[in-house]
Amino acid sequence: MAIRAIFGGSFDPPHIGHVLAVTYVLMTEMVEQVTVVPVFRHAFDKEMADYEHRLALARAAFGHLAEVDVSDVERGLPTPSYTIRTLEALAERYPKDEFRLLIGADLLADAARWVRFDEVCRLAPPLVLGRVGVEADGAPSVLPDVSSSRVRGWLRLRSEPEALRQLRWTLPARVLREIELRRLYV
Repeated sequence: MAIRAIFGGSFDPPHIGHVLAVTYVLMTEMVEQVTVVPVFRHAFDKEMADYEHRLALARAAFGHLAEVDVSDVERGLPTPSYTIRTLEALAERYPKDEFRLLIGADLLADAARWVRFDEVCRLAPPLVLGRVGVEADGAPSVLPDVSSSRVRGWLRLRSEPEALRQLRWTLPARVLREIELRRLYV
């Protein structure tokens, strides 16, 4: 039986904080495998780039990590995407694995809005990671202060030297190349 972290999110786009979160839980041996799950249709009606683009960007961000797979499981599930449905579907795919839900401390504020959050916690007890400016009791603050919304802002200004410098610090190079190839966030 392996311990598998499920790491869901918009990944719009995936940034260095996402990659560091996955690397941290793998390197500290909190888990043996990580399944990254880009959300198909956000439960909170968040506007996002096209799913196929975000899936490709996630594969670019995490593809170099052997213990990580990027799953398109939500494509075949009812919408909107609920974490509980995703976990149930993944439990069928990986019946021998024990799950943990990898989340950032900032998501704890929205826990009351999640569908069946108590059951989510039972199926996949959360592994909570803090980031600069967003801490949680008992959660290591290991992530930099970066967000996808801030990255999207820099992407819209990428012809400016400061925005380009920020992008080089916050986006994996493979993701930035994929964004340029697909002409995203312009």
